[in-house]
Amino acid sequence: MTDTFRFTLAATDGAARTGEIRMPRGVIRTPAFMPVGTAATVKAMYPEQVKALGADVVLGNTYHLMLRPGAERMARLGGLHAFMQWPYPILTDSGGFQVMSLSSLRKLDETGVTFRSHVDGTRHVLTPERSIEIQGLLGSDIQMQLDECVRLPAPESAVEGAMRLSLRWAERCRTAFGDQPGKAMFGIVQGGDIPALRVESAKALVGLDLKGYAIGGLAVGEPQATMLAMIEVVEPHLPMLKPRYLMGVGTPDDIVQAVCRGIDMFDCVMPTRAGRHGMVYTRHGRMNLRNARFAEDDTVLDPDSTCPAANLYTKAYLHHLVRAGEILGMMLLTWNNLSYYQDLMAGLRRAIAAGRLQDFVGETREGWARAERDRAA
Repeated sequence: MTDTFRFTLAATDGAARTGEIRMPRGVIRTPAFMPVGTAATVKAMYPEQVKALGADVVLGNTYHLMLRPGAERMARLGGLHAFMQWPYPILTDSGGFQVMSLSSLRKLDETGVTFRSHVDGTRHVLTPERSIEIQGLLGSDIQMQLDECVRLPAPESAVEGAMRLSLRWAERCRTAFGDQPGKAMFGIVQGGDIPALRVESAKALVGLDLKGYAIGGLAVGEPQATMLAMIEVVEPHLPMLKPRYLMGVGTPDDIVQAVCRGIDMFDCVMPTRAGRHGMVYTRHGRMNLRNARFAEDDTVLDPDSTCPAANLYTKAYLHHLVRAGEILGMMLLTWNNLSYYQDLMAGLRRAIAAGRLQDFVGETREGWARAERDRAA
């Protein structure tokens, strides 16, 4: 295995790409979906299950882990990989989004963010340098810059201010990260739904010569069309031979559409959170198993799936588990959802390599639509 961080492209189909990121802890096949392991666990899943489904990398959450169990404690215990028994690549976010969305009494200035923990009310200061330090203590393989993310819609002045602050923080994060062989720091393109700001952010970050680039500040309340338009604005300004990561996205259709526009990496809590609340994603679309119409449905979710949660248990049984609040229901539905997401990514990779991406997208979307028509009949 390589002792460096290296991204290579194997094939393209239009703007879509397939390739791999090679790093000391393993290979990430792209396009890749990263299950979210917020608090050192992908909720309702064993680590070996996550790997068996085809995940090459998981995401850890800097904000949650710095509060509990604490970055220094994590380092004393051998780092996040050993702590959660995941010896493969881990990407950590910077903590900025959670500070903005979860913390109370926060104060933001040029230095960083001062906030009170949503866990116990203790006061913390998160600067660009401290964010990178924490991610290093966790042992993260891909570390994200600290940025300011505004929820859309927002005034242009607020969007521009956050973008420019994020650029200044990116420079400080790059300096703090230094040279870490086999690891990477990604910058985050900001600029809300304003094309000129997005382009300016992308160009400035590319000038820092980072190892990868993320598009942040999307999937925060704007329509899908706006998200896709911003990807199309940014993509031409990102280096062809560096990975592109769309943060916090998304639904299966969001992912398919973003892959077609040149995105390589994704993360989202949607498949795990939905699974804990009775919602499943399959080749036949999305289903809410809380609905009474599944109470006597003796068919499985997908007989052609390789996941036991999808091909073994009936919808009636899963409906019963969900309505009864049984933990097994959360586990099985999460297992199914992550399996479907990884199968979707594998299908996208194969289709790009074979030069038949548009056929694959059409077949996939028709499968979702046909199931919706059948259920409405």
